Amino acid sequence: MAPAQPEPLLVVVVGPTASGKTAISIVLAERFNGEIVNCDSVAMYRKFDIGTAKPTASERARAPHHLLDYVAPASHITAGEYARHARQVLEEIRARRHLPIVVGGTGLYLRALLDGFFPGPQRSEELRERLRERAASLGSNYLHRILRRLDSAAAGKIHANDTPKLVRAIEVCLTSRQKMTDLWQQYGRNPLRGFRILRLGLDPDRQALYERINGRAQQMFELGLVKETQRLLEQYGGTASPLSSLGYKQAVQFLQGELTREQALQSAQQAHRNYAKRQMTWFRREPEVHWLRGFGDDARIQHEAVAITETSLPADSHR
Repeated sequence: MAPAQPEPLLVVVVGPTASGKTAISIVLAERFNGEIVNCDSVAMYRKFDIGTAKPTASERARAPHHLLDYVAPASHITAGEYARHARQVLEEIRARRHLPIVVGGTGLYLRALLDGFFPGPQRSEELRERLRERAASLGSNYLHRILRRLDSAAAGKIHANDTPKLVRAIEVCLTSRQKMTDLWQQYGRNPLRGFRILRLGLDPDRQALYERINGRAQQMFELGLVKETQRLLEQYGGTASPLSSLGYKQAVQFLQGELTREQALQSAQQAHRNYAKRQMTWFRREPEVHWLRGFGDDARIQHEAVAITETSLPADSHR
């Protein structure tokens, strides 16, 4: 009887913003015949370029990239929807016998992909839009009160200011005519199967990371983040949800006269540093991460990542 074939490897590269995830993922893709799957929620949106630090055209030419520029600016994609799309991409990469490399800093999307997502009812854009309008006019506390009436247990787990989660929870309750908590207990999660997962985490020196974050934010402003934001505002108004993301939010505040340009830059730098802290807190909860103590564009760190990946692959795979 022939020995069972080992499950194909899936490499996951995590780490805080500006830690060099793109650089190390491209090195791994070139070395092991890999394809890169984006796991950054804002980088999925088309026309949001400067403020997302997407891979450049030359970087994308070095390896296939997936789920970049994938969502229309005025659309919205949930973590569960991301997981469904990403799993389909992973199956396609596996069929080509290439190495899938998931890269990004959005912990919730990664958790949905690997650990499973709630198979709730189909989205209702009409209902969502009505709920968002109510939140805009009456405040997110209004939505929280509605959810408390529909599903008090779910309301107890969602912050009163978290409008997207409140909208989704209310949508689930109304469209399914059941409590979201009951549906969770009934269906649970659906973890990713069919892959062996290798998690590589970038953990550079904190002060060096903050300096790089500050420099990157300044470069975004110098490269035209404000002009890009103004163009997106003119085209989509408030319907493009990524305009509330880091960098874009501060550029909007500058354009609306709430901050000076210098204040907007400093606010963006601080927001990105805070985000990096939250990312590391999140990713440290991930199981079995091989932590690399440096930046992804450091040759020593790249060599270490290649060595770890090589030992994780079957002898005849991805060469």
